[in-house]
Amino acid sequence: MTEYGRGPGSEPWHPEDPLYGDQGWGGRQADHGQSQYGDQQQSFPQDPYAQQHQNHQQYPQQQSYDQHQQYDPQQHQQHQQQYGAQQQDPYGQQPPAQPQYDGGWDSGQQAAVPYGAEPQDPYAQQQPGYGESHDYYGTPEAYPPPQPPGRREAPEQQQKPSTDWDPDEPQEETHPFFTGTDEPAAREPRDDDDDPDDDSSRSSRRGRGGSERRGGKGKKKSRNGCACLVVSLVLVGGLGGVSYVGYTYWKKQFGAPADFAGSGTSEQVEVEIPEGSYGYDIANILRKKGVIKSSDAFVAAQNDNPRGKLIQAGVYLLNKEMSGASAVVLMLDTKSQNLLVIPEGTRNAKVYEKIDLRLGLERGATAKIAKTKAESLGLPKWVDDNPDVKDPLEGFLYPAAYPVAKGSKPEDALKRMVTRANKEYDKLDLEAVAKRLKLDGPWQVVTVASLVQVEGKTHDDFRKMAEVVYNRLKPTNTETNQLLQFDSAFNYLNNQSNIKISESEILSNKDPYNTYTQRGLTPGPISNPGADALAAALNPTTEGWLYFVATDGEHKTEFAKTYDEHLKLKEKFDALG
Repeated sequence: MTEYGRGPGSEPWHPEDPLYGDQGWGGRQADHGQSQYGDQQQSFPQDPYAQQHQNHQQYPQQQSYDQHQQYDPQQHQQHQQQYGAQQQDPYGQQPPAQPQYDGGWDSGQQAAVPYGAEPQDPYAQQQPGYGESHDYYGTPEAYPPPQPPGRREAPEQQQKPSTDWDPDEPQEETHPFFTGTDEPAAREPRDDDDDPDDDSSRSSRRGRGGSERRGGKGKKKSRNGCACLVVSLVLVGGLGGVSYVGYTYWKKQFGAPADFAGSGTSEQVEVEIPEGSYGYDIANILRKKGVIKSSDAFVAAQNDNPRGKLIQAGVYLLNKEMSGASAVVLMLDTKSQNLLVIPEGTRNAKVYEKIDLRLGLERGATAKIAKTKAESLGLPKWVDDNPDVKDPLEGFLYPAAYPVAKGSKPEDALKRMVTRANKEYDKLDLEAVAKRLKLDGPWQVVTVASLVQVEGKTHDDFRKMAEVVYNRLKPTNTETNQLLQFDSAFNYLNNQSNIKISESEILSNKDPYNTYTQRGLTPGPISNPGADALAAALNPTTEGWLYFVATDGEHKTEFAKTYDEHLKLKEKFDALG
């Protein structure tokens, strides 16, 4: 017996046996228990077709499967009684025809399963007494079954172990992405691969080879670490981007609105807020001018400030890049309002000068436009077209604060003032007041208010002054014979504000606006009266006042009912020197 082992016959059974010959593989090699050249072959245990062939030779009355055209139940029953359980009928209830075994190569991998029986392992141990044999390929140390010539490998390839896998060791990556190379990583040959059957070599390879491989894969592990780091950075970057988008959306929907910090820069900008602007209207104007960062920030600050809703229309001088709260506070401060303020009692000539100065125009430019475009500025129909009127706009540039932004036109400011005067006069129903006070229409009511505004100093003075006007206009007035004798009218005529005027100067001037020489009211207003003067003109006192003197020359006005009382007051005034 060779070291590969022999069967009971003279033929080797293992392909690695040196005596195992290759007869050209024109047919199959004779297996154990078979004659290489004879027709009477001993059936190989795991080949059901060979076993069937043997049974056909020993029992001629049983024909092979390919010779049966029909199934004979009686013959099948006799066969079963004769042989009992030693052999099952592989053809029972199988109408399809099967090809007869033709002596070709059979690896024993697919054995025919008799009808009614469980699939069997062709290499498993057969029942004793019939075709008993051992499975020479069923042990871990056995070689694989013989292969056809086309699938054979060279002896050195057969001797080389097919795998070197150890379940206890981590498997190294071979993909180029993880190894950092363009080609898959190949396993390096080792010296202990020579003898696949040497157990000591295997154990030593497991014992020391693992440490060697672990030590030898430092670079690959480093590359794997770099690849993992890159993937991690990509994932973290993606997660960070998603988080940023989510945070931005949340902040936009539910967070605080965008806002600047502090009171802004040193750069200032003029902002005009038109009438009827509230909340977001104001905020949008400020945002476009660069004062605030967002409209929401300003509106929120305006709602938080108790006085926030008191912001009025006008022109404001504000800093750029202010917080919403700072902008609200500054706009509530009158110092920030870069408005053109028209004080009560201001003459039109002074208003024109202010407009020229604000718009950077030549002196007299606005006065010229007022004279040429007065009819197109919105004056009411009841304005007297008396040719003696010095300025038809006098009394209609209502005292208030107006936005006059740089770059605008003078007529825009004038029209805005006239519109405001019309609104205020409409509230008073001047036509009805004129009838009640026996005046020639609303025009004279405004004229009375303009005289009261200039001569009076306080609200109480206004009412007394209005009574003086109405008492002197009465036909029954024999004290002054309907002469008003107001220095303010003479000063208006001469565009001056003198306190002491000589009697000869006044009496020599016959201008219709000279109330010392002309009876009744002036042809038109001599100033722009405010709300208090208008109210006093509508509701004068009824105490009989007929005279008045500014005893201190400027702030204090005293009234008298008779001429003798008037002379005493005049002495106080003359005492001032």
